Amino acid sequence: MSSFHKILVANRGEIAVRVMRTARAMGYRTVAVYSSADADAEHVRQADEAVWIGESLPAQSYLNIAAVIEAARASGADAVHPGYGFLAENAAFAQACRDAGLVFIGPSPEAIRAMGDKAGAKRLMQAAGVPCIPGYQGEDQSLAKLAAEAERIGWPVMIKATAGGGGRGMRLVASASGFADALQSAQSEALHAFGDATVILERAIAAPRHIEIQVFADRHGHAIHLGERDCSVQRRHQKVIEEAPSPAVSDALRQRMGATAVAAAKAIAYEGAGTLEFLLDAEGQYWFMEMNTRLQVEHPVTEAVTGLDLVELQLRVAAGEPLPLSQQDVRIAGHAIEVRLCAEDPLQGFMPQSGTLAAWRPSPLVRTEHALRDGAAVPPFYDSMIAKLVAHGRTRDDARHRLIAGLRDTVALGIATNQPLLQRALSHEVFAGGGATTAFIADHLDTLLAPDAATDTRAALLAALLLQLGERGWPSPLAHTLPNALRFSLDGTVHAARVTPRGASRFDIALDNAEAVQLALLALLAPPGDGSVRFSCAGLSEQAFVVRDARTVSFHFRGRAFRLDDLTHSAVARPDASGGDGLLRASMNGRVIALLAAEGDTVAAGQPLVTLEAMKMEHVHCAPRAGRVAALHVAVGAQVAARHVVAEIADA
Repeated sequence: MSSFHKILVANRGEIAVRVMRTARAMGYRTVAVYSSADADAEHVRQADEAVWIGESLPAQSYLNIAAVIEAARASGADAVHPGYGFLAENAAFAQACRDAGLVFIGPSPEAIRAMGDKAGAKRLMQAAGVPCIPGYQGEDQSLAKLAAEAERIGWPVMIKATAGGGGRGMRLVASASGFADALQSAQSEALHAFGDATVILERAIAAPRHIEIQVFADRHGHAIHLGERDCSVQRRHQKVIEEAPSPAVSDALRQRMGATAVAAAKAIAYEGAGTLEFLLDAEGQYWFMEMNTRLQVEHPVTEAVTGLDLVELQLRVAAGEPLPLSQQDVRIAGHAIEVRLCAEDPLQGFMPQSGTLAAWRPSPLVRTEHALRDGAAVPPFYDSMIAKLVAHGRTRDDARHRLIAGLRDTVALGIATNQPLLQRALSHEVFAGGGATTAFIADHLDTLLAPDAATDTRAALLAALLLQLGERGWPSPLAHTLPNALRFSLDGTVHAARVTPRGASRFDIALDNAEAVQLALLALLAPPGDGSVRFSCAGLSEQAFVVRDARTVSFHFRGRAFRLDDLTHSAVARPDASGGDGLLRASMNGRVIALLAAEGDTVAAGQPLVTLEAMKMEHVHCAPRAGRVAALHVAVGAQVAARHVVAEIADA
C-alpha cells in the first residue's frame, strides 16, 4: 500500500477544482500551486493550502518540475495529482515525484515514457497486435525524407508532433505542394508547445469517427475498460463535443475495441487511468492513434453513464488498492454529452479571448465543471476552455435537449465565447441524427455561424431600451416624453435609434429608421443597474440578464451574450480613403514568438509580419497594406495586449 494524506494538485482552473472536490470528499487535504497570473484564481481559493511557483512567464510556471516538487516539500504534501494537462504526461515529472518520495497519482514513468512518444507508441502497439494507421515514425526528420515518405503513404497525409496533444503540432496536408509549409508550421508549433519538433506521418482517414476507450488498471494485474467516448466533433483537431456511448458503436464493436484497449494497457504494465484513442471508419474498421496516459478532459461523460467517480478510482489505485470492480460489473446506463465552453470568438475566426468575466451564472440543469465567478480573470496564457457542461439523460435525445437548455441558460458575460455555436451544433440535424464525424464543423461552419436576424433585431431594441433607462435602471415618473436620439454599437454593429417614452414604462422605439415598435418594461428582478430584466415587444415577453460597468453594458439574451457600447455622444468615425493607417494591431492578448520581417523591409499587403501565441495557439498577423516596415514595436518574448500596435507600415 502507498499511504498518503495530503495531495498537491499540479494544475490549475477547473482541472484542479475537479480533483480537489473528490480528494476532499475522501478525507484528503489539498494543496494548490499557482502562477502570478492565478494569485486570485478559484482553485487557489478552494485548496486547503496554496504555494506560489512562478512569475516570469505564467504558462511556464506550471511546467517547472523543480518548483512543483519544492512546493510539495514546503507544504508537507506526500502525493501529487498532475490533473490532465501541463505535466500530466511528463515522464520526467513522474520520475521526479518518485525520487522525492512522493506518490504520483498516475502511471509509472516507464509507462508514460513508452506511450508519450507517438512513434515509439505505434511500434509498441503494432508488436502487441493493435491495428495502427499506416505511416512513418522514423528518426530522419529531414524535409526530403518526410516528403518522400508522404508520397509513399499517399495523400492526404496527417503530420503529428510526437510529443503532441490537444491538436497542437498537427496538420492535414492534401497534396505535395503544401507539404513543406505545413511541416514547418507543425514543427514550429510543436517546438513552442512541447519543446520537441519531431513529427510522425500518418495516412489521413476520410471523415472518420474519433473514438476513445477509457481504461483502468491496478498494480495487481487487473485491467478493465469503461466503454467508449465519441469525440468526433472537433475544430482544428481540438475536441468540442464529446459523448458516451457513441451512436456509431454497437455492443459487439464496443467489446472488440475494449478488449484491444485492455490488451494495450496490459502490454505496458499500465497502472491508473488511461485512454486509448482510435479512428473509426464507416466500415467499422478502427486504428490506434495514441494513448493518453492520464485522465481526459471529457471523463465526466463516462462518469455519468457508469456512475463511477474516476478521480476516486485514481486515488484508490495510487494508494495500492485493487480495482473495486471487474469488467462484468461495468454497466452503461443512459447517454451523456459534454461541450467545451471556450473563450474565443467564432465570428472572428475563433480568435482567443482573455479579460474579466463580468458575470457568471452556470445553469442548474446540467453539471458544469469550472473555476469561475463574477470578476474572474481569464488570462491569455492558458488553454481557451473555461468550462465544461455535461448533461445525462435516459436517451441521447434526452441528454441533447437538456444540454441545449443548459447552454441557453448559462450566463457568461464580459468575454466572447463559443456558446451560440455549441447550441447550434447540438441542434443541427446531422448531430441530432448521430451522423457527426471529424468533418462536421468544417462541413457545416456557415450554418453554425449564420446570423439570427430575428434575435439580432430584438436584441438591438432591448439595447436601445437599456440605454434609455440609463444607470438608474428604471424610468423616472418625471421623465420627459420627448423623443431621444441614440447611437450605439452592439457586438460591433452600429445602430441608430429614436426612443419616445409613452408613460407607464412603455416606449416607442424606431431602430435604424424602421417603423417604431412599442416595448414595455415589465419588471426588474434585481437591484437597478444589474440583474434580470423582463420586457415585452409585440406581445412577446422575454427575460434578459444585464450587467453594467463604467463603459459598457453586457446582457445575456436568448442564449447569447451581447456587448453594448453607447456612441450617442461620440464623434462619428470617418473612413480612411488611403486604405488604412498602416498600423498593425494585436488581435488579442498574447506573446510574441516570431518576427517575420525587419524594419526597413518592403512588404506586400497580407504578408506575414508577426506571430503571436495565445491560449496555446499560434496566430500570424499580416501587413494591413503594402509598403515599408517603418517600425516594429515588439520583440520576441514580449507580452502584448489586444489592439496594441505591433508594427507600422509606411509608403514604400
